[in-house]
Amino acid sequence: MAMLSPIQRRRLTNFRRNRRGYWSLWAFILLFGLSLIAELIANDSPLLVSYQGTLYAPVVQSIPEDTFGGFLPTETDYRDPFIQEQIEADGWMLWPPIRFSYNTINYQLEVPSPAPPSAENWLGTDDQGRDVAARVIYGFRISVLFGLTLTFFSCIVGVAVGAIQGFYGGKIDLVGQRFLEVWSGLPVLYLLIILSSVVQPNFWWLLGIMLLFSWMGLVDVVRAEFLRARNFEYVRAARALGLSNRLIMFRHILPNAMVATLTFLPFILSGAITGLTSLDFLGFGLPSGSPSLGELIAQGKANLHAPWLGVSAFVSLALMLTLLVFIGEAVRDAFDPRKN
Repeated sequence: MAMLSPIQRRRLTNFRRNRRGYWSLWAFILLFGLSLIAELIANDSPLLVSYQGTLYAPVVQSIPEDTFGGFLPTETDYRDPFIQEQIEADGWMLWPPIRFSYNTINYQLEVPSPAPPSAENWLGTDDQGRDVAARVIYGFRISVLFGLTLTFFSCIVGVAVGAIQGFYGGKIDLVGQRFLEVWSGLPVLYLLIILSSVVQPNFWWLLGIMLLFSWMGLVDVVRAEFLRARNFEYVRAARALGLSNRLIMFRHILPNAMVATLTFLPFILSGAITGLTSLDFLGFGLPSGSPSLGELIAQGKANLHAPWLGVSAFVSLALMLTLLVFIGEAVRDAFDPRKN
């Protein structure tokens, strides 16, 4: 706190006073941190294996089956009863809390898939026999990482375009505004579906396609701040001292414009996550088999007799978006100059 300026301390105090947003931030950090170590929570390989006095870490290394008394030089299937007997006869295994990865099929189910929640599958299985809890954890991680990456690049593009329009004005601003009016009038979801059906979708393809439209939300805010600040006294003084336009834009005006921009970022992140979920639900998102909350919602819709599918996806998505909205409200309060 001693290193912060008075205005930064005031903003931090205002953020903390919004208890709902403050604790939502910590809850989101906790959940996202746990999802980053998903391999240590949900995995079909043990964390550690001790066999004949030698210690192995299958979660981070590939070990052939013949190492543990198997017959093939291929990677070990630790869920194979024979391999488990071989290891337990002369060692031990330390398993993660959930003994399934996002793509692990449970072939020992006693009922047809989708199976209801049980001691082995905490949230049940989907219609392919894959553990729902594992897919929720991995799906939460990929959704947040996708949203953060898209928000980061959208911020760069949107701030740059808005800064150029607002600082130079004139014909540049006029042409830019007409382009934005045309571009923002396009049916975004339909275009995303068309582009996703033309190419084989993956994480980076979807990121690039959604980036074509997600940056527009910040342009108006940044443009307005630059239009307002470009004639302020400190900007005129910087021009009189001979500073270049680039330095004036990014050293003197941009810090003030970022105050309004930061309040939009949690909501852009929420929009990116819901956009990815929508595409996955419609079947135009991540490749088949990827851990996806949208794909889990689609399974819940197709299997109404298995309510744990839809409920698990809904609760995960609702919790994630609720926390982000509460964080956004707290950030807005922190940067509100009317709050002392």
